[in-house]
Amino acid sequence: MFKVMAYGYECGIYSSRKLEEACRYRIDFMWLLEDEPVPDHTTFARFRTGRCAEAVEDLFYQYVRLLEKQGETDHKAVFIDGTKLESRAGRYTFCWRKSVEKQLEKVKAEVYCLTGLKKLGGLQRRLAREAKGIVFVHGSGKRKSDAQREWEALDGLRQRWEQYEESLAIMGGSRNSYSKTDHDATFMRMKEDHMRNGQLKPAYNVQIGVNSEYITGIDVFSNQTDYGTLQPFLKTMERKQHRKYEKIVADAGYESVGNYLYLERHGMGSYIKPQNHEVKQTAKFKRQLGRAENMRYSAEGDYYVCAQGRKLKLYRESEKDGIVTSHYRCESCVGCPCRAQCCKAKDGLPKELQVRKQFEQYRAISEANVTTDEGIYLRLCRSIQAEGTFALLKTDFGFRRFLTTGKANVRTELFFLALGFNLKKRWMKQENGRLQSHMSVCKSA
Repeated sequence: MFKVMAYGYECGIYSSRKLEEACRYRIDFMWLLEDEPVPDHTTFARFRTGRCAEAVEDLFYQYVRLLEKQGETDHKAVFIDGTKLESRAGRYTFCWRKSVEKQLEKVKAEVYCLTGLKKLGGLQRRLAREAKGIVFVHGSGKRKSDAQREWEALDGLRQRWEQYEESLAIMGGSRNSYSKTDHDATFMRMKEDHMRNGQLKPAYNVQIGVNSEYITGIDVFSNQTDYGTLQPFLKTMERKQHRKYEKIVADAGYESVGNYLYLERHGMGSYIKPQNHEVKQTAKFKRQLGRAENMRYSAEGDYYVCAQGRKLKLYRESEKDGIVTSHYRCESCVGCPCRAQCCKAKDGLPKELQVRKQFEQYRAISEANVTTDEGIYLRLCRSIQAEGTFALLKTDFGFRRFLTTGKANVRTELFFLALGFNLKKRWMKQENGRLQSHMSVCKSA
C-alpha cells in the first residue's frame, strides 16, 4: 500500500478514486501490487488519514539520510522557502478574532447586567442551582413559566459565551482566523484568486528545506507569515537528520531578532536577506531624512545627528520579549526647515527615533554575508532550487490544494509528495549524469 501511494504521488495521482483506477488499468501499478487484490478507494483514504501518519514521516527522513549516505546531499547549506496551499475547507467558513472578541464582550456585558457575574464558571454554577427548582416543560400546548423563560435566556448567553471562548482557544495567540470546517487552516491571501478581488481563503503555510535539489525537510504551519516558522522547522530537521546545517539561506520574510539570535546560538551562518536590502539602495529611501539609517550616529555620546545638525539623544529604553528598544528624542525641532520631511508628529512635539540596536547589529552581519560573492551565489541557488521546487510541485506535479483536513492529515500528504519528488529527482539526476551534484551551475552572460 505504501509503495502504491508513494508511486502515485510521484506520478501526480493524489485522489483515492484515481489511485484505485490506476491499480486496475495501469501495468506499472499492477506490478507494484504483486498480484494482490486492488484496494478500494476507501482503503486508500483510510490509509492516508490515520494508519500511516507516523510511519510516513519517519520513512521520508530515512530516505533523506540515505541520500546523504550516498553522497547526494550534504549539510553545508539549506535553502528555505515557504508557500501557501489551499485547504480543503470551505472558502466561506471563516471565523474572525475581532468579531468573536466583540461579540464576547457584548455577551459578558449582558450577563453582568442580568446577574452581576463576571466569570463563566459563576454563571454555570448559578444555572445549575436554579435548574433544580424549575419544572421544565416543552412541546405544543405547554406553557413555560417565567422562571423557565429567564433560565433559558440566560442559558443561551452561557452557550454563546462558551462558543466564543472555544473559538479563541482554537485560534490561540498567533492567529486571527480559522475555518469552521478545518480548525487548523487559517485564512490567508493567496496568489490563486478565483474571484480576483484579493479574497482570503483557508490555507496552510508550507515550509521546505532544499539541499542539492532534494527536499530534505518539509512541514506545515498555520502561521500567515514565515518568520515564526523558521526556528521550529530547523529544530525538526535537526532532530530527524541528527545534524544541523552550516548555513541557512532564506529570503527577507524570515528576518527577525529571534531568528538571528537562534542561528547565532546554534552556530549556523545567517544568509537571510534583510528586508531593507533592496529598498535602501533607492533614491527615495535616501531622501527620507527621518530614518535612522540616513542620520549620523555617534557611539561615544550615544546620539544621532539629523540633516540639520541637531542631536537626538537617548532618553529611555524599553524591553519586550528580551529585546531592548532605545528611544531617542531631538533636543529641539523649533524652526527646522526639514520638519515636514523628517517628522510626522504633531506640531510642538520633537522628533523621536526607536532603534533596536541588537537587531541592527545582526542585520548588518547578515547584510555583509549576503553581499559577498558566496552570499550572492547562495541566494541565486536558493531562487533556483527552493523556489524552483515549489514551481515543480505546483505546476508539473499539479499539487495546488490539499485533499484532507487537519494538520496531521495534511502533513501526511506533504511527506508522500516530498518522497515522490525526491524519488523522481534521484532518477532524473541519474539519467542526466548529474549524481552527487550539489550546487546549481550558473551560466555566464
